[in-house]
Amino acid sequence: MGTQEEQDVTRQRFDVADAAPLLLDAQGVVTSWTRGAQRLLAYTAAEVVGTRVTGLLSAEDAARVPELAERCRRDGGWAGLLTARRKGGQPMRVMVRITPAVEPGGAPHWLVLVSDVAGARGWDMSRGVLEQMVSDSPVGIAIVDTDLRCVWSNEALERYGGGSPRERLGRRLAEIQPGIDSDGIEAQMRRVLQTGRAVVGYEHVGQLRSAPHRETAHMMSFTRLDDDQGHPMGVYYTVVDITERHRARQRLALLDRAGEQIGRTLDIVRTAQELADVAVQDFADFVSVDLLESVLRGAEPEPGPVRDTDEVPLRRAGHQSVIPGAPEAVVEIGEVATYFAGSPPIRSLTTGRSWREERLDPLAKEWATDIPGGRAATFLELGLHSVMIVPIRARGITMGVTAFFRRHRQEPFDEDDLSLAEDLVSRAAVCVDNARRYTRERDAALVLQRNLLPRRLPEQDAVEVAACYRPADELTGLGGDWYDIIPLSGARVALIVGEVPGHGIDAAAAMGRLRTAVHTLAALDLPPEEVLAHLDDLVSRMAREEGVRPEDPEAAGVQAVGAGCVYVVYDPVNGRCTMAAAGHPAPAVVLPDGVVSFVDLPQGPPLGAGGPPFEAVELTLAEGSTLALHTDGLLVHGDDTDDAGAVAVDRDRLRRALEQRAPTLDARCRAVVDALVPARPYDDVALLMARTRLLGADRVADWELPADPAVVSDARKEAIRQLSEWGLQELAFTTELVVSELVTNAIRHADGPFRLRLIRDRAAVICEVSDGSATAPHLRHPRATDEGGRGLLLVSQFTERWGTRFAPGGKIIWAEQSTTNQPA
Repeated sequence: MGTQEEQDVTRQRFDVADAAPLLLDAQGVVTSWTRGAQRLLAYTAAEVVGTRVTGLLSAEDAARVPELAERCRRDGGWAGLLTARRKGGQPMRVMVRITPAVEPGGAPHWLVLVSDVAGARGWDMSRGVLEQMVSDSPVGIAIVDTDLRCVWSNEALERYGGGSPRERLGRRLAEIQPGIDSDGIEAQMRRVLQTGRAVVGYEHVGQLRSAPHRETAHMMSFTRLDDDQGHPMGVYYTVVDITERHRARQRLALLDRAGEQIGRTLDIVRTAQELADVAVQDFADFVSVDLLESVLRGAEPEPGPVRDTDEVPLRRAGHQSVIPGAPEAVVEIGEVATYFAGSPPIRSLTTGRSWREERLDPLAKEWATDIPGGRAATFLELGLHSVMIVPIRARGITMGVTAFFRRHRQEPFDEDDLSLAEDLVSRAAVCVDNARRYTRERDAALVLQRNLLPRRLPEQDAVEVAACYRPADELTGLGGDWYDIIPLSGARVALIVGEVPGHGIDAAAAMGRLRTAVHTLAALDLPPEEVLAHLDDLVSRMAREEGVRPEDPEAAGVQAVGAGCVYVVYDPVNGRCTMAAAGHPAPAVVLPDGVVSFVDLPQGPPLGAGGPPFEAVELTLAEGSTLALHTDGLLVHGDDTDDAGAVAVDRDRLRRALEQRAPTLDARCRAVVDALVPARPYDDVALLMARTRLLGADRVADWELPADPAVVSDARKEAIRQLSEWGLQELAFTTELVVSELVTNAIRHADGPFRLRLIRDRAAVICEVSDGSATAPHLRHPRATDEGGRGLLLVSQFTERWGTRFAPGGKIIWAEQSTTNQPA
């Protein structure tokens, strides 16, 4: 046999137990003869020992002995079939195996094992039987010579195209079957001829002449044929049709890609585009996805198929083509796709069933109507010839249609393709419906969030502000952290940052209740520690009403128990800042020169947890200082409040971030969050930064008043003079009225000392009268016959707002007048 592989096969069929051994020297002379050899060939030892082994072989095989000896020396042995001569001259086919045998200290010898194969099944089959096996085989078989020209083929190969066996003779593969990958196949044949190693399972995919519009797949195997001297004669190859297996594999691969690539986000339009992208890969040449407008809005479509109407509000959500730019699309993504009544897309919508057309009418127009830009065209102009329309349905709801077209692939869609398209769309439909439901819930949640957080920070003169909010729940965008800035009387502002335990809509709802309560308490102009005390009472009362204990793990998700808050009041007239905290990190202060420090603020207990009273601290800030109020989500170890080392590390990281410069306060705020917060934060994050301003002496006028009713006239004159300096003479009448009433009431009903102060804010003039009494005035509604009691009523009617706030040693009554329409 010509190759090592053939030797291996022969060895597998060789049974050593039935072999007769004999021994040869290096020159091929028999040196040992056994009883088994005598029984097999009938020679005695005396007749054979000392003679050359060629005398035991047929003349033809005796001539091969030099070549076999060379192969034994080269390969270390040999195995194969030979024809021996029994005593008397009778030929006998024997299986021979030769292996080296070296005696200790002796010359090299060869051990020969000889076995009779006459009784082996199949060895005595006639040529006719063997030819019948290859000719009648359902497997295509052919033999080519070393020039790769066909020298023989069976009838089965004719099924794969290329003509009859006679027509194939003497021709190369490219001549037999033009259009197939003959170069690739012949490259495999040459490799087999050169190496002698068989190639098994080579797959060829293409279109054969016998099936020009259908992609086929074949598995081919190649084996080299050698002559008796081991020289290559040609290549023997087989062909098996595996088209169905190939298509099944393609379908599974397509569905696997769909599972990996469709629905990676909860964005409806992106999900529709992913469906189109996946389907164009090895399946269709152009795919369009149209969805109901209500689906794109996240609304709930009517259950069951869409009703048959003249116009159905569809919108192109995605399309893809094998040609860049998708020239087949007459409707762009995002545009309305209106189809003719009764057209296949409308029928699929109304019936909820798929539709397939193997061959479209080339002259028929595309089904869409009202095409913008006059892009309507026939299917011939678009190059489309086969189509499938599949409704997008999930959970009994029809949400749109997907159209699959073929253009370059000449093979029309068949029933198997439709089944695959329906499976593909059904998987995508679940993703689209999930995205639709998410869109609906997220839109509702965002509306809630927008109503809970300030839409825009109010304009005022006290501070320049910037805020950044980043929720841990990236899907809904909801969290329990919040920030706020509330204008107070006297041009002051309240800065608030707080957080509710937990995330999502429950935390957002609890946060909304707290934020509303803070606004109500801020309107009372209470000191920070009193605001927190009232909040603490409110949270405790709500918990008692709901039957929730502070240690209950469900408390955080339902109530604001355990919430934290820091409340800061800043006065731009004198730069004083008062603050208190309830279970919340202390603010950082960035001085105008960039030095960062942290306020030494006593930590009160979380809201609703019970504990000692809240304490406030007061400090004076230089103009241009920046307060940084934040929730503990800004710090990596923000929940390890008992770990002093972790707190120090957190503060050091925050300090370095705050020290970085930025062109604007907004940019600085975002930079701090980006530097400290990971892409997917473990906790909600809120950061409020406020750069302080001071109202100059030219915007504040202050007078000390004696306890004499006659001073009212002087107070009016001073106020009018100040308005003239500010260019606000239009407010003289109302200001005279306000000053008269407030000063008169203070002198008449309160104790001294008395002061009058006018403050000019960016949009208002504020009149304040302070006294030493702790009794707050109240608005009366006098009868027509009453002689007094109309002072505060007039003040309330002629000003934007008015009120009372308490200060150490007394109270302040104030009223504001708008200057929005007044010259600056």
